[in-house]
Formats: sequence, C-alpha cells, structure tokens
Amino acid sequence: MAERESEAPGGDPHRWWALVVIALAQLMVVLDATIVNIALPSAQRELHISNGNRQWVLTAYTLAFGGLLLIGGRVADLVGRKRTFIIGLIGFAVASGLGGAAESQGMLFGARALQGCFGALLAPSALSLLSTTFTDPAERGKAFGVFSAVAGGGAAIGLIGGGLLTEYLEWRWCLYVNVPVALVAVLGALTLLHDRPGHAEVRLDLRGVVLGCGGLLALVYGVSEAESRGWSSRLVLGLFVAAALLLSGFVLWQRRAPAPLLPLHIIRDHSRGGSMLTMALATTGMYGLFLILTYYFQRVVGYSPIRTGLAFLPLAAMIIIGATQISARLLPRVAPRLLMAPGMLLAAVGMLLLTRLTAESSYVSELLPAELLLGLGMGLTFMPVMATATAGVAPRDSGVTSASVNTAQQVGGSIGIALLNTIATSQGRHYITPRLAEAARKGHLTPSAREAILRDGVVHGFTVAAAWAALIMLLAAVVAGTLVTRGPGNAPTPP
Repeated sequence: MAERESEAPGGDPHRWWALVVIALAQLMVVLDATIVNIALPSAQRELHISNGNRQWVLTAYTLAFGGLLLIGGRVADLVGRKRTFIIGLIGFAVASGLGGAAESQGMLFGARALQGCFGALLAPSALSLLSTTFTDPAERGKAFGVFSAVAGGGAAIGLIGGGLLTEYLEWRWCLYVNVPVALVAVLGALTLLHDRPGHAEVRLDLRGVVLGCGGLLALVYGVSEAESRGWSSRLVLGLFVAAALLLSGFVLWQRRAPAPLLPLHIIRDHSRGGSMLTMALATTGMYGLFLILTYYFQRVVGYSPIRTGLAFLPLAAMIIIGATQISARLLPRVAPRLLMAPGMLLAAVGMLLLTRLTAESSYVSELLPAELLLGLGMGLTFMPVMATATAGVAPRDSGVTSASVNTAQQVGGSIGIALLNTIATSQGRHYITPRLAEAARKGHLTPSAREAILRDGVVHGFTVAAAWAALIMLLAAVVAGTLVTRGPGNAPTPP
C-alpha cells in the first residue's frame, strides 16, 4: 500500500526531498570518475606512483564500476532498491575513507576498486528508485531533468571540485569529501525513500553474471590499457577478443536462460535500445573532451588546477539549464528524439569549434562558445535519454534497466577517454617528428623553436581528436533521430 501511494501522483509528500537524496548519491558516484584527475599529480608524487602505474588510480574505479553494473542492477531487483541504495552508500563512504588515508599505491588502487564495486550497487538503485517514485509525466520530466543535470554535469563538477580541494586542502580530500556526503544521503534515504523489500521471484543468473560481467570487465580493461599500450598491442587485442566472445555468449545465453540477468526484451525495444546507444555515443565524445581540455588548459595555457576546474563551469551550467529548464519542460509535450537529435547536433557544432584551437586561442571568444553549445546539447540529450530508457519497465526489471543505462554511460566514457587520447597523442607525434627533423636539418632548432613545435603539435592532436568527437556526436544524432520512436511523455512507442 505504501509503495502504491508513493508512486501515485501527489501520493508521497516527501518525494521531492527523496529526489534530493537520490541526486546527491548520483552526484557522488559520477564526480568520483573525474574529481581525482586534477589531484592525480599530487597523489603520484606523495605515494611514489610510477608513470606506468598512475592510470590505475582512474582505471581501478572505472573497471570495477563498469564491469559490475549489470549484477548491481539485478541485486537491486532481488533484495530491494532502497536496501541496495543504502548498502552502496555506506560501502562507498568506507572505500573513500580508505582511499583518502592511503599510505601506499596498492592501498589507493584497492580503495578505488572498492569504490567502483559499491558504485555499481548504488548507481542503478538510484535511477530505478527515481523511475518508480515519479510516474506522473509532468513530475517525471522535472525529476529526470534534475537527475540528468547531475549525471551530465557531475563530471565537470568533479573537475571543479578537484581543483578547489587540491589547491586549498590536499589531494586526499578529493576522496574524504565523499564521507560526509554519503552520511547525509544515508540519513535521508532511511527517512525519505520508500520501496518494497524486493522481488522474491527474481533469480540471480550466475552463468549470465560470469559471461556478462566478465565481458564488460574485459572490454573496459582493454580500452583502459589501449591508452598506454596502444590499440594494436597483444594484451589489448586479446582482451577485445575475450570481450567479444564473452558478450556474444552472454547474448546467446540470455535468449534461453530461465531467469536472465538482462532480459533481452528490455533492449529490444527500439526507443529504449536507441536511448542507451545514444547515451554511449554522447559520453564517448564528452568524457574524451574533458581529457582534451584538461590537458589544454594545464599543459598549453598554463592554468592552475583551480582555474582549470573553473574553466569548465559554463559547460556544467549549460548542462543543468538544458536538462532542467528546457528538456524537463518540453518532454511531456514533444517526442524525445526532438530533444535528443538537436541536442547532439548542438554538441557536434561545439566540438567542431574546438577544431580551430591554437596555442593562443582566447577563452572568451573561442573556448567559451564551444563549451556553451556542448553543455546545452548534452543537457537537451541526457534527460530524455534517461527518462525514455527507464519508462514503461516492469518493477521487477527496473534495477537491471537502470544498470544498463549506467553501463552505456560508463563504457562509452571509458572508450571516449582511451580513443580520443590515443588519437590526440598519435596525431601530435605525426605533427612534431618531421618538423623537429626539418628544423634540426636547417640548424634552426633552438630551445624556443623546439618548445613552439612541441606545443603546436599537442594542440594539433587535440583538434584532430575534437573532429573525431564531432563525428561521434553526429552519429549519436542519427541514432536518436531514427531509433527513438516513443511519443511525448510516457506515450508508448508507435507501431
């Protein structure tokens, strides 16, 4: 009875406070993927982490998070979303405290992996709680607007927070900050969230866990290693082959499993599957952009960590405006693809503006317009993607559906970081090598000339990567415009 009342329009008087709790937890999970980026050099110096191992501060988190999301969603369906949500919050806080107190690189890597494990429990629980708490189309649009703004802007907010905490406190506070946030969210969840204990009829598909989670782990690990080893290394190719075999076996097994980990009818729906694919492509471009601009601001322009973080503020602000003030208001009245496709086109234009970057580019006249367009485009896209992907799902499958959306976001982001960084590095090297040789042959290779060539080469690599990111955004616009056929609000997909 309590659950029915909470899901009825206007039934639960605390549902908007519940949204605050859910959004707070989602913010913590999303920003932790980027908040450590700016603090990484300080942590590397203090804990004596080698250049070859420093990527594990980031990879340990994304590997565990992206690889275990599906099982996290099914556990939420099995034991209850509220219970899983609270367990995830407490575990995430404990892991963050361990990471902040790390005295060795092994302890830091282990804590980051533990954060990812509990994040894989927490993220799908948060999104499924949101989808079952708000079912009225108008309220659902507003709630998903807030949640999508947090999910989309959280990565940028993480860069800002990382800069502030690193500059005014120390790198450890990039992890410690999660502890009080998680405690507040736990208290709010205990008093404000309502959910049935669980669905006893849900069964855990152990063979599906091995195949699905194993395939995702291999894929995310392969993409992470490609950044440092190269896409053609034996380890990376072996991981990709293993991922393809495991995920193919997973799909075949899910077609005949008595209790599938991921019921295929969830992603077989054109609108739901198209939304998840749009999410993956959008985050491929966006997370790659964060890496490119972070390096540009710090290595090329010479910004401090805090100034680098603040440079992303307009991007985060536009994501919030696009999701809460535009998409949330329009989604009950227009088809989702009429928001997603134009959003991705705006993001692609913003990326194209970044292809004109030079070492002397003005932030106000060249970088700011690109950030505004990118942020607005992402804000228009993320909210209808999440609302459409989770609409009309049976309560017993809401956890695994939410996990699938988070998996698309996480895997897309991991691929974007590795792919665009590899493109930027290789293109920069192709630009630099012949010019250094030519200058040396002519006897013009002074220290200042060498520095100018290196700087211009780095920027050239960034512009080529931005062009590829723009193509990915255009592909996302095509996917959203052709596959997502659901009508306004919660209207069903037309035949």
